[in-house]
Amino acid sequence: MDERLSPPGIDEQRVGPWIAAHVDGAAPPFRYERIVGGRSNLTYAVTDAEGRRFVLRRPPLGTLLATAHDVAREWRIVAALASTPVPVPAALAVCTDLEVNGAPFAVTAFVDGAVLDDPQKAPLLSPPDRRETAFHLIDVLSELHAVDVAVVGLDDLSRHDGYVERQLRRWSKQWAASRTRELPVVDDVEQLLWRDIPPQHGVALVHGDYRFGNCITDVAARRIAAVLDWELCALGDPLADLGHLGIYWHDAASPLGLANDPTSAGGFPSFAELLERYAARSGRDIASIDYYRAFAAWRLAIIGEGVAARHLASHPEDRDALAASHTAVEELVVFAKRCMSGASGA
Repeated sequence: MDERLSPPGIDEQRVGPWIAAHVDGAAPPFRYERIVGGRSNLTYAVTDAEGRRFVLRRPPLGTLLATAHDVAREWRIVAALASTPVPVPAALAVCTDLEVNGAPFAVTAFVDGAVLDDPQKAPLLSPPDRRETAFHLIDVLSELHAVDVAVVGLDDLSRHDGYVERQLRRWSKQWAASRTRELPVVDDVEQLLWRDIPPQHGVALVHGDYRFGNCITDVAARRIAAVLDWELCALGDPLADLGHLGIYWHDAASPLGLANDPTSAGGFPSFAELLERYAARSGRDIASIDYYRAFAAWRLAIIGEGVAARHLASHPEDRDALAASHTAVEELVVFAKRCMSGASGA
């Protein structure tokens, strides 16, 4: 008898039959393995009896903030992008029946490649290959922003106008719901962001968390094989994605590059080079990019505070981890304030 225990979040006795019934060619029994990484939806590799692999995503365990972790919505976006130049995994099936697993879940094809979410993974690319791969990352972003949302059936995904205003309201509410201490600089930056909102740069699919760490990279081909993690995707201002990427990117002109990114290893193009390539390919004016970098850092600070709040609730004794989370949040929001000084010309 197989004494394996299913990983947390998977009711194997119910999920297995559902996959067999809804995913073409899936052959039970299935083996489930949690894919560690990220702090959002839970992701599992599913292997069937014939060695075919799939990916299953479901919301985190426990209490969730409203509108967060909508895997059915993510699956819809991935399915809609299948007909576009944007590389995504094949969307295979989605389950919204809570009786099956206690929460919705989505199944996609498994895409081979590397998730470059750490400087230690940079050696997977030779130094000459790093530039080419990075330029393909930005080319895929420009392809995403060129998608005709009406043609792919996503024009009702969200409102088309007022993207930044909607985001500011949303994340301000998240800050109020998840903050663990008083941090006035968060409110200071929010006021600056409201004051200096630039005109929206058209309407595009905005990924919301676009970076190497949310892509599968084919390192041999030096290309992005699939874009993942569409949880924060909405219709809105494409420069928000560009600003977000700039928070992770390491170079002398971008002093805050975050640790879960390979670019600190060197050999990658500068963020200024990425901006130039994006502008040339998209035809968009990127003069207000500092504003979008400020917004991205402010939003990431609020997300980080939410992570700290969940950690505090589940592991109140781990004061060192909480202190590290608090420090990261503070660095992000201070960086956002510096970016707003540049955005406003102050």
